Amino acid sequence: MIDIEMIAKAHGTAKVCGAPEGLDALIFADTARLRGGLNVFVARDDSRAAAFASALAFFAPEVGVLRLPAWDCQPYDRISPSPRIAAQRAATLARLANLQDDKTRLLVTTVSAVSQRCAPVDVMRGAGYVLKPGQSVDTDALRAHFDTNGYARATTVVEPGDYAVRGGVIDVFSPGSEEPVRLDFFGDTLESVRSFDPETQRSLKQLKSVAFDPVSEVLLDEESISRFRSGFVRNFGAVQGDPVYEQVSAGIRPAGAEHWLPLFYDQIATVFDYLPPSTLIGLDALASDALNERIKQVEDYFEARQAAAELTRDNALSAPAYKALDPSGLYFTQDDWDAALANRAVRNFTAFQEPGENTVDAGGKQGRTFAAERTATDTNVFDAAAKHVRALQRDGKKVLLASWSAGASERMGSVLADHGLTSIRQIDSWPDFSVLEENGVARSVLPIERGFETDELAVLSEQDILGDRLARPRKRRKSADVIVEAGSMSPGDLVIHADHGLARFLGLKTVPVNDAPHDCIELEYGGGSKLFLPVENIELLSRYGAEGETAQLDKLGGVAWQARKAKAKKRLRDMADELIKIAAKRLSKNAPAIESASGVYDEFCASFPYAETDDQLNALEDVMGDLSKGRPMDRLICGDVGFGKTEVALRAAFVVAMSGQQVAVVAPTTLLARQHYRTFKERFRGWPVNVRHLSRLVGTKEAKDTKDGLREGKVEIVIGTHALLAKTVKFSDLGLLIVDEEQNFGVKHKEALKALRADVHVLTLTATPIPRTLQLALTGIRDLSIIATPPVDRLAVRTYVTPFDAVSLREALLREKYRGGQAFFVVPRITDLDSIAKFLRESVPEISFVSAHGQMAAGALEDIMTAFYEGRYDVLLSTTIVESGIDIPTANTLVVHRADRFGLAQLYQLRGRVGRSKTRAYAYLTTPAQQKITGSAEKRLKVLQSLDSLGAGFTLASHDLDLRGGGNLLGEEQSGHIKDVGVELYQSMLEEAVASLRGEGSDEEDGDWSPQINAGGSVLIPEDYVPDLDVRLQLYRRLSSLEDKAEREGFAAEMIDRFGPLPEEVETLMRVVAVKTLCKKAGVEKVDAGPKGAVIHFRKDMFIDPAGLIAHISKHPALFKARPDHKLVLRAAWDAPEDRLRAIEKAMAPLADIAVRAKSAQSETA
Repeated sequence: MIDIEMIAKAHGTAKVCGAPEGLDALIFADTARLRGGLNVFVARDDSRAAAFASALAFFAPEVGVLRLPAWDCQPYDRISPSPRIAAQRAATLARLANLQDDKTRLLVTTVSAVSQRCAPVDVMRGAGYVLKPGQSVDTDALRAHFDTNGYARATTVVEPGDYAVRGGVIDVFSPGSEEPVRLDFFGDTLESVRSFDPETQRSLKQLKSVAFDPVSEVLLDEESISRFRSGFVRNFGAVQGDPVYEQVSAGIRPAGAEHWLPLFYDQIATVFDYLPPSTLIGLDALASDALNERIKQVEDYFEARQAAAELTRDNALSAPAYKALDPSGLYFTQDDWDAALANRAVRNFTAFQEPGENTVDAGGKQGRTFAAERTATDTNVFDAAAKHVRALQRDGKKVLLASWSAGASERMGSVLADHGLTSIRQIDSWPDFSVLEENGVARSVLPIERGFETDELAVLSEQDILGDRLARPRKRRKSADVIVEAGSMSPGDLVIHADHGLARFLGLKTVPVNDAPHDCIELEYGGGSKLFLPVENIELLSRYGAEGETAQLDKLGGVAWQARKAKAKKRLRDMADELIKIAAKRLSKNAPAIESASGVYDEFCASFPYAETDDQLNALEDVMGDLSKGRPMDRLICGDVGFGKTEVALRAAFVVAMSGQQVAVVAPTTLLARQHYRTFKERFRGWPVNVRHLSRLVGTKEAKDTKDGLREGKVEIVIGTHALLAKTVKFSDLGLLIVDEEQNFGVKHKEALKALRADVHVLTLTATPIPRTLQLALTGIRDLSIIATPPVDRLAVRTYVTPFDAVSLREALLREKYRGGQAFFVVPRITDLDSIAKFLRESVPEISFVSAHGQMAAGALEDIMTAFYEGRYDVLLSTTIVESGIDIPTANTLVVHRADRFGLAQLYQLRGRVGRSKTRAYAYLTTPAQQKITGSAEKRLKVLQSLDSLGAGFTLASHDLDLRGGGNLLGEEQSGHIKDVGVELYQSMLEEAVASLRGEGSDEEDGDWSPQINAGGSVLIPEDYVPDLDVRLQLYRRLSSLEDKAEREGFAAEMIDRFGPLPEEVETLMRVVAVKTLCKKAGVEKVDAGPKGAVIHFRKDMFIDPAGLIAHISKHPALFKARPDHKLVLRAAWDAPEDRLRAIEKAMAPLADIAVRAKSAQSETA
């Protein structure tokens, strides 16, 4: 029995021994409950703090856990901590400063976080702001408060720390809240406070009050700016031209301002100043080592900055000299640490037995691990685990099986039940376990790495049984809208107009139409001619794609565009025809139906060290369904590198191999083949499956043995390059062919693959992103499974956008080298390789590096990549990283030179190359130190920095799909056509071609036209209603695609919610869109309305059902009149534009119904 009372009541500093990790959290939770008040645990580092906080949430679910993180940037950095970290730290300090009761609370922090000085307590105490509906508020003072406290003004609020002002509506995302809030003012009165969803921007619920925590410890008001200026001059003398000094003086918060925190205040505080005297402080094992390391690190950085200040004067690449404050101003020394803990109740936790004074023995020990059983060929690890649990039960101990995720816990329960442990209860938290009967067994989600035992209980972790788990807390999925906005059109972008071809988008322009203002999109064509496109017809525009800088603009009225479009259309039709024939042929063939035996399959799945994502589970379901159908599978699995495609392939291979058939895995390069071989070999260890490798790296004798084994049926799985396609390779009974990155094979090898795949199941894997529209177009032609979410277990890649800075980059590359890893250094152009090679040789001579680029001979390039993969070099310096499928788990630092020159999807995919393992990965996106980057580049980098939790990859890649994906998926010859007509239009044309060949739609160019409505009235979203151009454009784009009344009403409700009551101009715009939708259905190309009526122009002077139209006109002779030129006249007198639009909408509805009925009758007879 652990003596919690003794631990809680011991005076001064005491040691708690026999408390391994996991048990220490249980003891700390029980001690806190007994003592009450604030209890602080200081972990040695971030990952330990995260694990400890998760354990506390399980052991003490009723007690709130606060987190105080350290900055996630280096000391004396040119960048600030990430907004999320800075905000969480500031919010926690503000809450500690305002504690007023002795309610039990837990705070988890780290050595780095508490050994770093912070803003004064009284400043943080006054930094919060509470509002309630009905209150009178000075909105100017409120906005000033947000600016002072570090909130960033944005156009749309998505991230914690953002705020946006739109007339009488203010949106704010306080870092301490789960959701942002919308403050609705009438004059100075706060009418309502509503939370809203950052993804949809729609309100969720009314709130009675809201508190705004500060976002930064640097409060920027007149007094603090004045203190900073005098302190800066006092410390560093002459300040002329110093960017930091100049920005702060102008009231701008510079990147990295936190590193000069002491200059903003008269007196700086420590975290200990925020803690009540009675606070209990628990210190992690190895906390003192972590402190020594931190002190040394701070000193090293300070010295590096001092030395670099001398060198940067002559370095053209680098930023101006950095003026670093003395470490003692911002960081603890050992003496400071000792003094801070001197009169406190401190508990040092350790797993070991250490007798001595003031020591409490918790009597715990680390639990048993099953490492030996995992590697033994004659023992089943689950048998061993079940046997161990029964032995613990015989000793009278309760047993808890701890897993990282609910899915893993369920699987653990079912696998152990197969091995004889049938009465395992599922529980949610420790209080449920406490009431379990003696020697009971339970399972739960408790993310601890190792288990532990005491006299009364034992906790067995998933990792003890199965080996390394790579789990991390789930992140909330980021809004796809962030990406949509980043992918929206910016002035200067190339766009395709469906009728007129390639143009340059110049921006929005309000032009008078029938004496009323009308928002139009201004387009520039070849020869400088301009076209103004009404915003309600914006759907005629599509993005050209990312590689459009050098393309030639079309001429307005020229014939070249129509010719290109017609050619692409014909080829698309031929290709779609071919794909449909292949799909039909496949459906007529037979293949053995293969089912998985659930018990052994579950055991194989359990050795996967991640929690599966929903996308992965869906893909697995698709594949298993295909295998059991009795027809040959032909499925394409698409997902970024590291998103878990290989796991789907492994499980498919397992099911087929265990059913007695053979599996062949073909990859385009020896490196990829070797990578797969290692993975398969590792996962099939301990199973009766012979896995072999065949490529140019395999010796002659070994290759012969493998071929013999395949022919005789003794080799179940073979992995190789095109060597597997040779005529000398014969299979005994091939059941499944897995092809990785098929588009990278040559024509000859593709033909050989075709022959091999005739009657077997085929699974193709690709890391090339496939845009959503293309997926839809291919539905039913090619079976597609998309894995768009990264494993929840992947640590977010820490992303920094920073000017090129020799000290930071040297540090980043050396840190990677010294932790045994590798780095990618990527440049935008081949011509940049030499200058960066020179920088690496001079500034980081300790590292070895190798250069590579896409114009090298394929063999040479592969040799370099193989050498890097084998760890022979520390850094790969290259143009956009070659081999998209390559996975180098040891490469965890990425530096991108001139990141402003890359597209968003390119940067996103580059960043996906790091962060594949348990190690924290870093991405440094550098910008030119001495010159300004363009606004759109800055926006791209900001978006990427905010998308730190991955997951947006596919939406993103399809937006910025620089013309590759479609070409790779559909064959190279299509790439040229994509370039001709632009990526978005190409996709919609493909969709039309497929639909018409299947008889699902007419061959009419439905997508290529948009009705024009001229009815007078102002048609626009006023700038004072939605001030931001990008947001207005995005709203126009969404508005033009609304298809029915319910969608339009939903959109209007969202506008009112986000921006306030709809102005008259927006009401008119909404009605124009409603009329346009009906016109499109009715085949009406144009409506011209005036005070005495309207003229309706049919597309190509035809109506789909002439008899129906005549019947309708004859029913309403006073309203309609048909003219000899095939136009229809609507007779009515109306003055106001809104009356005209209302009447036209009413008149068009029956015409649309007649047309829709006629179309459906036509397709039925077809």
